[in-house]
Amino acid sequence: MRIIVDAFGGDNAPLEVIRGAVEAKNEYGVDIILTGDEEIIKKVSAENGISLDGVRIVHAPDVFTNNDQPTSIRTKAKANTSLAVGFRLLKEGEGDAFLSAGNSGAIGAGSMFIVKRIKGVKRVAFAPVIPNMTGKFMLIDSGINTDVRPKVLQQFAVMGSVYMNKVIGIENPRVGLANVGAEEHKGDELRQETYKLLQNTPVNFIGNVEGRDIPLDGADVVVCDGFTGNMIVKTYEGVAIAMMKKIKGIFTKSLKNKLAAAMVLGDMKELKANFDLDEFGGTAVLGCAKPVFKAHGNANAKTIKNAVRVCKDYVANDVIATVTEAMKDIVDDEDGEA
Repeated sequence: MRIIVDAFGGDNAPLEVIRGAVEAKNEYGVDIILTGDEEIIKKVSAENGISLDGVRIVHAPDVFTNNDQPTSIRTKAKANTSLAVGFRLLKEGEGDAFLSAGNSGAIGAGSMFIVKRIKGVKRVAFAPVIPNMTGKFMLIDSGINTDVRPKVLQQFAVMGSVYMNKVIGIENPRVGLANVGAEEHKGDELRQETYKLLQNTPVNFIGNVEGRDIPLDGADVVVCDGFTGNMIVKTYEGVAIAMMKKIKGIFTKSLKNKLAAAMVLGDMKELKANFDLDEFGGTAVLGCAKPVFKAHGNANAKTIKNAVRVCKDYVANDVIATVTEAMKDIVDDEDGEA
């Protein structure tokens, strides 16, 4: 299996990206294709004792920055960026999946307009898998589509359900609609119309899910527009970081507390690991015709390695074929139009 990795995507590129990709190659037995400035990739690797044996490098001298307009990923001016080259390699069948920690908007645009969508899918979506009280859940969409129609959210529900079943292994995933109340009549027109659609969609729809119930295992798939989803995931991350800092502060407050901390150190490490987003690696861009994954911007080597693992699982479970088949049950004459 060949995984294309954007070596210059993210705040810690290229070193952490290269290190993580090589670790994934050695641990998971995948072939790695790095896109980026070949001379810099080789120089950084040599300086840090990273062997590139068996790693293919496709030269891409330019970098797509966070200040660049996302839709410019399609233009000639950005054609030689490591991000655009990665997308083209995927589209042309040079790799089985593509991973980048780069510009989120550009990854969404490249997925939509270079690689294209699955037939019948209206919009692609960021779909991170996030830890909760008892395991993990998917939040779809978490940032690409800030303005959507009910039919789009219906498709997100189907795609999310397929992923959580095929990749995460959850039998009959529970699908919930993020809303301001559990009752059917709650929310704005978008939420109310989506609720009606989901009642007649071939997924295990359990109704509305309030924000406070999301981290308490309220659903296996939480469906929302990208604006709401981005607010949820960013708040979720911030609260998790704040809580861990608060707990650390309590345990280091006094000698007595430090002794207590030593007694529960193993449990605290397990708690931290359970809520470590680096363990979950990349976010799938669901709805794309070929596997595309986004790692968060400050991804380190551990994040990249785990993201490659998720790419491998996604390809191995043929998620795209299953999503394509599932879309046939809910298409209409307008499907495929953004």
